Order: sequence, then C-alpha cells, then structure tokens
Amino acid sequence: MSIATPAKAPSFVRFFNPLAQRVLRMGPLMGPNALLTVRGRKSGEPRTTPVALVEIGGRRWVIGTFGETNWVRNLRAAGQATLTVGRKREDVRATELSPEEGAAFFRDVIGPYVGRTPMGGLVLRILGAREILADPAAAAEHRPVFELRAT
Repeated sequence: MSIATPAKAPSFVRFFNPLAQRVLRMGPLMGPNALLTVRGRKSGEPRTTPVALVEIGGRRWVIGTFGETNWVRNLRAAGQATLTVGRKREDVRATELSPEEGAAFFRDVIGPYVGRTPMGGLVLRILGAREILADPAAAAEHRPVFELRAT
C-alpha cells in the first residue's frame, strides 16, 4: 500500500455530493451508488460520502476514484464503515487491496463490468479514470480499492 499525496476531487464532485447524498437516502435511484459513513481519523466524527459500489457475485468493493481523498484515508484508518443503500444500513469491514490485487481487480472485474454497463466507459472518462481500463496496473498505484464485508 503506497501512501500518496492527498488528492482533491474535481469541483463538480464537491457540488454534486450533497445532492447525491439526499437522493441516495431515498433509495438506489442513481445506479450502483451508496453512502459510506466512516469515522474521521482526526475528528472521530462520522463522515458520509457517496461512493460507487461495485457488487458482483456476492462480493462488494469501493474505489477511491480520485486517489487519496479524505474518505479513503478515513476508511484506511478505521477499517470499518456503515454502508447505506436507500433505507438499508449495514456495518462493513473494509480490506484494502494491494496494488497487485487492485490491478487484477480493475482488469478482471471492472473491465468486464464497465463493458456490460451502458455508458460505463463514458462515466470513467467523465471522472478522469480511463486508465482503470487502459492501464490497470498504473491505476492501481493511485486509486485505492477496498473490499467490503458484512461484520
């Protein structure tokens, strides 16, 4: 696990997150998205952010698409979170994948998943994350992936 320079999400994400939180509390209306609540590593206060939840074959992951953002650092420090999809809340344990595991995940799980999802490639381009498909090993070096398991 490499500790990279803190990242900032694009400005549209900061605008969109509060709206997404409200919509996601109503239910899974925005595709494979969820709310992730993690205890702040410095404040100890719960912090909630919308995340893309990848759920395939009974397994679930979240990707730090924008790198070392606050929710990524908080989840890494806490190792656990609460996942909310609509009105369903679930406590989860988070395990960060190694860069090698992350590269395999991007190549073997995300690549085929995006290929089956309408507009999946476009979404990755909008998020500035095309390298997840083009160069999974490079993407895994600065885009953390966490597997979530029920506690």
